[in-house]
Amino acid sequence: MDEINKVSDELFIDRAGELAFLEEQWKRERASFVVVYGRRRIGKTALVSHFLASRRGLYFLATEESEAQNRAAFRVLAAEFSGNELLASSNTADWDLIFKALFEPVSGKNKQDRPGPAGSLVIAIDEFQYLAKANPAFPSILQKIWDSFLSGKNVMLILCGSSVSMMESSVLSYNSPLYGRRTGQIRLEQIPFLYYGAFFPGKNERELVERYAVTGGVPKYIEFFENGNLNREIQKNILTTSGFLYNEPAFLLRMEVSEIGSYYSLIKVIAAGNRKLSQIAAALELKQTGISKYLNTLITLGILEREVPVTEENPDKSKRGLYRIKDNFLQFWFRFVFPRMGYIELGRSGEVLEQIKQNFIDGHVSYVWEDICREKMWTLDFKKKWGFSINRCGRWWNKETEIDIVAYDSSGLDMVFGECKFSSRKTGAAVLRDLEHKADAVPWKKENRRNHFVIFSIGGFTGELEAAAKFRKDLLLV
Repeated sequence: MDEINKVSDELFIDRAGELAFLEEQWKRERASFVVVYGRRRIGKTALVSHFLASRRGLYFLATEESEAQNRAAFRVLAAEFSGNELLASSNTADWDLIFKALFEPVSGKNKQDRPGPAGSLVIAIDEFQYLAKANPAFPSILQKIWDSFLSGKNVMLILCGSSVSMMESSVLSYNSPLYGRRTGQIRLEQIPFLYYGAFFPGKNERELVERYAVTGGVPKYIEFFENGNLNREIQKNILTTSGFLYNEPAFLLRMEVSEIGSYYSLIKVIAAGNRKLSQIAAALELKQTGISKYLNTLITLGILEREVPVTEENPDKSKRGLYRIKDNFLQFWFRFVFPRMGYIELGRSGEVLEQIKQNFIDGHVSYVWEDICREKMWTLDFKKKWGFSINRCGRWWNKETEIDIVAYDSSGLDMVFGECKFSSRKTGAAVLRDLEHKADAVPWKKENRRNHFVIFSIGGFTGELEAAAKFRKDLLLV
């Protein structure tokens, strides 16, 4: 419990919605069964530990050992928690007997820990996928325990896991014995840039964007970039063989897939700029049909996404789809680190860092900035910066034209066109004129629509553009 208390005392950023959901489940009149899952380092354990810190609960971390070893460790933990000396001395207790022992009246110092009002006892099993892997029948064992015993108790059961594919197949899928038992689930995602500044209260917007371009919203990655110069942190944590994040992509993929080499090759060619299905297949010298399953797996895992122009009415059927890496860290790693691992292995990380510096802004950060600006569009909409609300926002392109932001009210006639500039130079009126010209290429309700423009610039704006914004109600500068 010391680790749980330690977590609860630290700065806990975002996750308000997830904590509120867990609180709601805990207050149910009946037993609750919650699944919390998501990629490595995303903060699942911190979330559950933070929730447990103010409640009476048993936290068990499963390991990659055998089922018997995990069962023995759970028995010892349960005996210590309940004060059940008989359970502590038993070497043969089955899973169901261990769970039942948590609710049996015993004498001793922990007698006051018996369940009282609804939701009073929380049982959290972390890294559940290891139990399911050690014994594929374990979900059936737990299903029997839930149906015959736990579901009738004042208990909240939390299953937590770092393998998205395993958790979805062994717990959440229709074919799982546990299907239909859960009362809720949380797939924990990365922390949005909106909250990123809370990790670095002394940094300006430009510094935050550059850090976010490397760490993304993964809390554990962010921890390693909290201090010092960004370039030094990159070299120490990513560009040295002993660095915490040097082999992180391998660990991440090993949790989910078996053919790591195939997935590495696929992600690498996308990071290099091959985004069309035909381009990806050609770069890999494979047929398009031969890579579809790999692409779909990476999309399911949240590593890739298939992007279409925002005005497409049937995205799944669109032939204009492009694939992109959603994860900032993986995009950075496959763009700059993976092709140069030979240099790093030879101790020439300084040369790699110099190459990164030359292309970091134009080849990586500027694209992350576009994502951030699209995220900011929803905040601007919430603040009612326009006289209408948007319900769609994304990129738009055709063979000749590309627009960073197109946002609109699909039931109305208003459309916003945006440009995102990440440069130390001030953005001038020429950018606005170019954006107005590009807007003409978008056919959506072109005859009757009302055009609006927004320009995001990390370096500010020229006096000419600022003057234009003062008298133009259709222009917003951010």
